Amino acid sequence: MAIEQVAGSKLEEILGADAAGLLEHQCKTIPKENLQLPGPDYVDRAHAASDRPTRVLSSLQSLLDHGKLAGTGYVSILPVDQGIEHSAGASFAPNPIYFDPENIVRLAIDAGCSAVASTLGVLGAVARRNAHKIPFLVKLNHNELLSYPNTYDQVMFAGVEQAFAMGAVAVGATIYFGSPESTRQIQEVSRAFARAHELGLVTVLWCYLRNKAFKVKGPDGQLVDHHTAADLTGQANHLGVTIQADIIKQKLATHDGGYAALNPAGTSYGKFDRRMYTELTRSDESGRGGNPIELCRYQLANCYMGRSPLLNSGGASGGADDFAAAVRTAVINKRAGGIGLITGRKAFQRPTPDGVRLIHAIQDVYLDKRITIA
Repeated sequence: MAIEQVAGSKLEEILGADAAGLLEHQCKTIPKENLQLPGPDYVDRAHAASDRPTRVLSSLQSLLDHGKLAGTGYVSILPVDQGIEHSAGASFAPNPIYFDPENIVRLAIDAGCSAVASTLGVLGAVARRNAHKIPFLVKLNHNELLSYPNTYDQVMFAGVEQAFAMGAVAVGATIYFGSPESTRQIQEVSRAFARAHELGLVTVLWCYLRNKAFKVKGPDGQLVDHHTAADLTGQANHLGVTIQADIIKQKLATHDGGYAALNPAGTSYGKFDRRMYTELTRSDESGRGGNPIELCRYQLANCYMGRSPLLNSGGASGGADDFAAAVRTAVINKRAGGIGLITGRKAFQRPTPDGVRLIHAIQDVYLDKRITIA
């Protein structure tokens, strides 16, 4: 099915003024020939030489062989752990049927997703009926928002053995890189991922940044949020593959220059080389410039040049422009060399048929041979 049949408009109309810049751009920074790119033989090329147990390779292949994108090397994953991360009431009020785990899994199946990612409780509640129908990805840790006052820390809610026992093929976790708690989280997740590999499970890491200091005033006095800066998120990705995350999930980069902004005169934070901006993303130190595809490619380069593939998140639901935003993100991820999108709230916080249509619109980007690697 063509994108225009799903989203109601031609691709160029969906992308609007960004169409030419996204569809025609050719990367002049990190050449695509240097990357391990998605494809039907991805596991053979990117992972067969690694020390991953053969059962991990089999589990990864099962993700790549399921759903509407089966056999392409791309994946489309539905994540619904927002009942903890953003509170159940706030997450499911727009569509209360998703309080029921059965409907979460059903949405992923009906939309032809490669996997469904959720909590131990959600997936465990319906595992006997569904674990053989779609790959399960159990999210092990969460940030809960009931403690008063709210704190922001990823803590373990589940164990790897529990995910294995229910028939999951993958486990996921989040690390808040840059936070005071990140050192402990790195150690916890590293141990969990090592155990997951022993049991043959794929490991997926949400490489998110969290620190109030990452929001700083720019040259114009406006507050700039560097939680989505290419250089900082790229480094988070690099830390993630260091603990052998098989797949990296990251928010799409919106700009660059995070390290430079956090290093005003007289301070020292991290390390950066000006060529990170001038040569690797073609932006300047203030974060301006740089095609979104170049910024995303820098994120992917930090995933061992794609040996651990890059999933970008679909982001929060924004209402009427969700279809266009999702398609735009998919185009950027695909053209940069990423493996797909993991999209939740944009899909389940709307009527189910519309949620399926939105996921199909994303999948159609990866099926469209006109959209090539930049």
